[in-house]
Order: sequence, then structure tokens, then C-alpha cells
Amino acid sequence: MTFSATILTLYPEMFPGPLGISLSGDALARNIWSLEARQIREHGLGRHRNVDDTPAGGGPGMVLRCDVLAAALDAAGSRDDPRPKLLMTPRGKPLTQSRVRELSGGPGAIIVCGRFEGVDERVIEGRSLEEISIGDYVLSGGEMAAMVLLDACVRLLPGVMGKEASGADESFEGSLLEYPHYTRPREWEGRSIPEVLLNGNHAAIERWRREEAERITRERRPDLLGE
Repeated sequence: MTFSATILTLYPEMFPGPLGISLSGDALARNIWSLEARQIREHGLGRHRNVDDTPAGGGPGMVLRCDVLAAALDAAGSRDDPRPKLLMTPRGKPLTQSRVRELSGGPGAIIVCGRFEGVDERVIEGRSLEEISIGDYVLSGGEMAAMVLLDACVRLLPGVMGKEASGADESFEGSLLEYPHYTRPREWEGRSIPEVLLNGNHAAIERWRREEAERITRERRPDLLGE
């Protein structure tokens, strides 16, 4: 089963962008996953293909119309399409590594890239969109957020990374941030590789890595430890 991603956006020319190079680009070329970017404006109204309107109740900016976006969603996937429909938005649930793993193990996703002040709430309800945020900040649109989500998913697909274990021993795979890494040279600007990593005692190395991961997590993300 190929992981299939369909992007609904006002700027399809932004894709594949960074997804077309490195691990994700190589996997795309090898058909491990597929990517389609569809123009929402194709379903716009009138001669100018309008997709937005002023917010009900007043206020600044514009809102993406529910009828336009619903038409774009319906054209992107049939009613029995098993792929989840995602909306990239700052108000969504935070994207987590566990959700990424769930998505990467599925058939793919239909991803809506929000723009303007937001999306008419009725299409979110009517098409069961799952709202996802990549962080507590606001972007100009959902395209960059969609790229982040897809990059996180694609790298976990079988055959994408050189060593399968490299995806399992990272930050957020458990409750800890990742431990420090070192490589040659042994000495650099007065700084040395910790001796424990050079003595060949694998039990001691694993213990040190665990302790360092706990230390870094406690310093930077105590919330992951429930503290």
C-alpha cells in the first residue's frame, strides 16, 4: 500500500518543495509515497473563482467559504476514501510523534492548507476535518505546516531511512528527548568525547545515554516527564 497525500491549497506550486529532495524526495521518486497538490480555487465561485468572504458578525480579514472547500474535498476523495482529512491550523491539536506514527501506518491523508482568518466552521464539522497544529505560533498559511507533517510521516515509511532503528531511538519516540551524539575527531577545541562512549562497555553506554536523555528532558521539557 502506497502512502498517498493529497494537498488542498491556494498555492499548489509550493509543492513538492522541500518534500522533493532528500529522504522524502528519494522516496517520492521510488513511489514509496505519492503527492498530489490540488487548487482549491478550481471550485471557486463566479468569474473570478472567489473562495472567501467576509466573516459573519464582522471582524478583520476573510474566511474560506464552506461550500467552496467542501466541493474541493469531495473532488479530492470519494466518500469511502479511507484517508483522514486534516486541516492545518494554529488552533488544532498539537502534532505528536505518536500521531505521526499512526498516520504513517495508514493509507495517507487529505490535507487542507488553511489561509486567511480561518475556515468556515460548518465544513470542519460537515466533512469531519481533524484540526492539527505544528506549534504555538501563526504562519501565513497551512502549506509549510503540511510539509512538516508529511516529512515526519514519510521518513517513517518502510524503505525510506537507511536503518530502521534510526527512527525508533529519537526524541519523542518515548517520553524523553534524545541523548547527545558525538563523532570524530576525539578532541575538538578543548572538548572531548565522553570517555564512556569510547570504552566499548555497551551496558555503560546505554546507561549513560539514558541518564543524559533524562537530564536534557528535565531541563528542556519537564512536561514530558509529568513534572
